[in-house]
Amino acid sequence: MARFPRSPAPRLLYTLFSSSRTTPTKSSPQSPSAALLQGNFHLQSRQFSAGGNLARAKDDKEPWWKESMERLRNIGISAHIDSGKTTLTERILFYTGRIHEIHEVRGRDGVGAKMDSMDLEREKGITIQSAATSCAWKDYQINIIDTPGHVDFTVEVERALRVLDGAILVLCSVGGVQSQSITVDRQMRRYEVPRLAFINKLDRMGADPWKVLDQARSKLRHHCAAVQVPMGLEDQFQGLVDLVQLTAYYFHGSNGEKIVTGEVPADMETFVAEKRRELIELVSEVDDKLGDMFLSDEPISSGDLEEAIRRATVARKFIPVFMGSAFKNKGVQPLLDGVLSYLPCPTEVSNYALDQKNNEEKVILSGNPDGPLVALAFKLEEGRFGQLTYLRIYEGVIRKGDFIINVNTGKKIKVPRLVRMHSNEMEDIQEAHAGQIVAVFGVDCASGDTFTDGSVKYTMTSMHVPEPVMSLAVQPVSKDSGGQFSKALNRFQKEDPTFRVGLDAESGQTIISGMGELHLDIYVERIRREYKVDATVGKPRVNFREAVTKRAEFDYLHKKQSGGQGQYGRVIGYIEPLPLGSPAKFEFENLLVGQAIPSNFIPAIEKGFKEAANSGSLIGHPVEYLRVVLTDGASHAVDSSELAFKMAAIYAFRQVIIHFVIS
Repeated sequence: MARFPRSPAPRLLYTLFSSSRTTPTKSSPQSPSAALLQGNFHLQSRQFSAGGNLARAKDDKEPWWKESMERLRNIGISAHIDSGKTTLTERILFYTGRIHEIHEVRGRDGVGAKMDSMDLEREKGITIQSAATSCAWKDYQINIIDTPGHVDFTVEVERALRVLDGAILVLCSVGGVQSQSITVDRQMRRYEVPRLAFINKLDRMGADPWKVLDQARSKLRHHCAAVQVPMGLEDQFQGLVDLVQLTAYYFHGSNGEKIVTGEVPADMETFVAEKRRELIELVSEVDDKLGDMFLSDEPISSGDLEEAIRRATVARKFIPVFMGSAFKNKGVQPLLDGVLSYLPCPTEVSNYALDQKNNEEKVILSGNPDGPLVALAFKLEEGRFGQLTYLRIYEGVIRKGDFIINVNTGKKIKVPRLVRMHSNEMEDIQEAHAGQIVAVFGVDCASGDTFTDGSVKYTMTSMHVPEPVMSLAVQPVSKDSGGQFSKALNRFQKEDPTFRVGLDAESGQTIISGMGELHLDIYVERIRREYKVDATVGKPRVNFREAVTKRAEFDYLHKKQSGGQGQYGRVIGYIEPLPLGSPAKFEFENLLVGQAIPSNFIPAIEKGFKEAANSGSLIGHPVEYLRVVLTDGASHAVDSSELAFKMAAIYAFRQVIIHFVIS
């Protein structure tokens, strides 16, 4: 990537380089790659006529970064499990020329979808970790994060939405709005993310996009309307009619790469007119400019409607609904056009930081690459080359070799390597500016840390981390693999804030906690595959407590004679229950009169009773809310010792507790 100059003249060079990264494919002239080449040709033409552009740039006095920021989109793709998120991302990467072959999610051909890089993901056919990539579409750069759909991996969705400017909510045309659809939508609201909806799988039996649209309005409380109408459903699904442009789209070719436009079919004109009017009415309710035109009965052009939809979407007052079938390669390219048309660029989204020098006062970040560096570490991964830290840059420029400050720890760190991610592949870059999502190596930090260039002391607000809901006891089969086992648990705990590891002090078990059974099973399987450690898994031992229910007397003589000094100690007294909820769970009282037991042996007797109370006779758990009273005893001038009286106390306790159980 080229350096980011400050003068208007080389700005065209930057636009040319950043927009022409995509490798051309050997597609037909109508393929996406050909369209990209055509877009790059226009950029080159602009470069040759730079003289006129220089004059215009000086007149406009636009900053050097304005055009590149306007042509940038950061989006996430989220949905309920098995709604087609990864399949949709695979098609997007193909049509933008980022990959040259389409592979399916479960990897039946031995390859699998690009964004599911883990073997476990390809075997199970689910997304486990969010994956980032970038692609180019019509001279725009789109950074995409594909997120898991299963509720057990909800933290991956949380941290992705925390740093994104827009999102695509994928809904299944058969399943409709499902449980995780509601959870994901709630997360989008929490982080105030403008979004599009995409009703997928129109080719499936039982597909009903209008039922799904009604569910989105009732269950998700979306103010939404369709911007497309399908031509046929199920096995009759042929294409789409765009309600904004009033154009029919047909998708031809082996992978749907050839888009043929046409007139609206005659038998659909009435239905299309009705849905277009519904779209205009709903947008008019939340956009004043279009509302005035609608109430004045002024003619509303396609351009007017598109601008109004964009204003309402960016303001999070409206959600345009797209349709298609990612698996059948229909409707993906118009959805990409919708991302460019309706979702905001980084400078259109309000982000704020907390100024640590000014009592954490909120500071609005302009998204200006000319400003001081402010970047948030939102995801950590342990890779082959050490810790990989994903950064969202909110302001300023970060360069390879720069020194940056971790505001949370105060440490000054050098950036040894800067990369742009394409799933599990990395592309080395020299620098990146505000609005971009990159990754750095060799930076020791925690998820949620903020980095600056040292000129400001800002911190970004952290993401929401839900509490674990399930726990398992786990231990390595072989004692020799304890080191690798601990290493794996430490790594996973650092990567995933919802994965917790603890040691039960009573049972000695290692307890792992997470968001569900699948969540923990995946980590146990990863320990086996990635660290070659077999582990046994079971339910955590429940830490019960025992208690006595009534007063009981004890009288025990511990007498042991050996060749040398013997052991002699006698304790007499009683035990009784303390009231449940009393502040002390164990009390010892010495009511001994006279010197039947020398006073220096009393602490040993108390210690013996305390130790014995750690293991009751019912199920071996501690005995609590217990009072021990010592009333009498006996000692020997030679054979009595601290050990003798401690043992006498232990055996006296066991004797009286067993009496409770038998009786």
